[in-house]
Amino acid sequence: MRELIFGKLTFDALPHEWFTEGGTFFMTLTGLALVIYLTYTKRWKWLWQTWMTSTDPKRVGIMYMVVASAMFFRGALDAAIIWLHQSLSSGSNPGIMNADHFQQIFTAHGDIMVFFVTMGFLFGLLNYIVPLQIGARDLAFPFLNTAGFWLYAAGAMLINLFFVLGGDFAATGWLAQAPLSELQYSPGVGVDYWIWSLQVSGLGTLLGGINFLVTILKMRAPGMTLMRMPMFVWTSLCSMVLVISIFPILTITITLLWLDRYFGMHFFTTGFGGNPMLYTNLIWSWGHPEVYVLVLPAFGIYSEVVATFSQKRLAGYGSLVGGAIGVTAFSVLVWLHHFFTMGANADVNAFFGMMTMIIAIPTGVQVFNWLATMYRGRIRFTTPMKWFLGFVSTFTFGGMAGLLLASPAADFQLHNSLFLVAHFHTMIIGGALFGIFAGITYWFPKVTGIKLNERLGTYAFWCWIVGFFTAFVPLYILGLMGATRRLDHYDTATGWQKLFITSGVGLLIIALGTAIQVIQIVVSIRARNKNRDETGDPWNGRTLEWATSSPPPHYNFAVIPKVEDRDAFWVMKQKGLTKPKRYEDITLPKNTASGIYLSICAFLVGFAFVWHINWLAIAGIIGGIAVVIIRSFDEETEYVIPAAEIKRQEERHAPRT
Repeated sequence: MRELIFGKLTFDALPHEWFTEGGTFFMTLTGLALVIYLTYTKRWKWLWQTWMTSTDPKRVGIMYMVVASAMFFRGALDAAIIWLHQSLSSGSNPGIMNADHFQQIFTAHGDIMVFFVTMGFLFGLLNYIVPLQIGARDLAFPFLNTAGFWLYAAGAMLINLFFVLGGDFAATGWLAQAPLSELQYSPGVGVDYWIWSLQVSGLGTLLGGINFLVTILKMRAPGMTLMRMPMFVWTSLCSMVLVISIFPILTITITLLWLDRYFGMHFFTTGFGGNPMLYTNLIWSWGHPEVYVLVLPAFGIYSEVVATFSQKRLAGYGSLVGGAIGVTAFSVLVWLHHFFTMGANADVNAFFGMMTMIIAIPTGVQVFNWLATMYRGRIRFTTPMKWFLGFVSTFTFGGMAGLLLASPAADFQLHNSLFLVAHFHTMIIGGALFGIFAGITYWFPKVTGIKLNERLGTYAFWCWIVGFFTAFVPLYILGLMGATRRLDHYDTATGWQKLFITSGVGLLIIALGTAIQVIQIVVSIRARNKNRDETGDPWNGRTLEWATSSPPPHYNFAVIPKVEDRDAFWVMKQKGLTKPKRYEDITLPKNTASGIYLSICAFLVGFAFVWHINWLAIAGIIGGIAVVIIRSFDEETEYVIPAAEIKRQEERHAPRT
């Protein structure tokens, strides 16, 4: 009876090691403090009605970024522990943890930073900016949007739940390589937490991809043809095409792995007809395009930043679009370069090596177009522009390393080394994360009505640049010297310790830069009267998001703009067409809690399958289906804002020029 009710869940699952006890204590303390604050300030109703049940994509976008920020500090703590351990764990010194704990932290760091930090920030920016840039009031499917966010949040909770119940996370690397992730070698629940946190959040990502694809294709303002769309919209479109194409592969792959673990099947085992290389092919046919899911929207951010702060039209707009489409197409043809060492024949290795080199061409086209835009422009070296220049230096550096790894012969020696780790971080931090920082700084006045402090932003930028090269150049050198990935201990005779310590110093500099970014936000908000933007257009922008007040109203645009040019708002300003002349009633979606209820059901299904509580899994599935059915029969999903109310709000928030 106990197993029927609780499955494999026993008292042994409670925290029993210092890191699980510490994690549980911190999460409990944080949750308790939040409950006390909301109760003391009587903000529960405000939180529920204004934020948690909101279908406004701007509010959903902010919630994405709040969760992503929390997960960033969680993943950064893992990185600090890894660096500290590797700096100490040499010769007779065992470091600060055992080998198994090191592999768990290594795995958690990668998954959190990719799935819950970078993806969270990018979906946050997409939610806030894409509807504004295409002149839309909302996304095509508001309910799917809020459901996608809450599924992402449920996945973030599930990946951290092992602290409280379980005690161990997956020790398999961030992609849970089979057969190491099979039950024979990973009998605990860590891999199951990995599977279901990714399944739940991945479903939210897929829903978001479908939503943005339909929104961009069907809800653009009159006159905004495909070749008049801002580059951020174009790269977001390409990214969402990839999401829809590859995330079903991830879903199927980890479903097959779960079937192996839950029902004793043998898709990826080393015996009984299983084939571990099938898992490797499937996971990387998702995994490499995922890199471009992250990087492509950042490319669009750089395009917006360069054009605005060079005070010029983007040079080679058509080739930038072609480059984004080229990167999207080639990204699904390069996955095998992640395992040149598998023993494929020369023809296979040569094809994927050439594809890896060819994908550098559309990427390089975009970089040269950005530089051409800057040529003879009236450049303003604001903080967003500095992040772009930091991207150019780091991304070019990492790209050269990527071309080296594109050679099967070189990759055969470097593949399982820290050289590859350094390359990956160069591309994601220099490409995607710097783009996120540029976008947050660039659009912060639009989101809050407050410009960020430029001086502190510059300090943070230089800390990140100096810290980045200090942290990762030693890893390139260590990789060339033979240091492998997932290395938890090494002999003193290797002479590697000084390089690991140097790399750790780089992490400290990056941590200082992160602290300055937090201080920058706090200082800017505290001095909001000095930093306030009352024009709605603090950068003399070129695209439609700057045509609204800062922050924008719930309905985005009182009157949907008519687009006559690629730089739609720039032309509107030149022609004096920025003020609407006539207002009409606006219909918007009502708030709904259905997304929250759906995510709770998904969370319970994931938790139940982790612990083999079959009745709870069945109840969660039935509950999720019931939520969707009930929502589909709800005919009262919209409300109307009268034209008089819109006119009153527009006059109150009219930009002051």
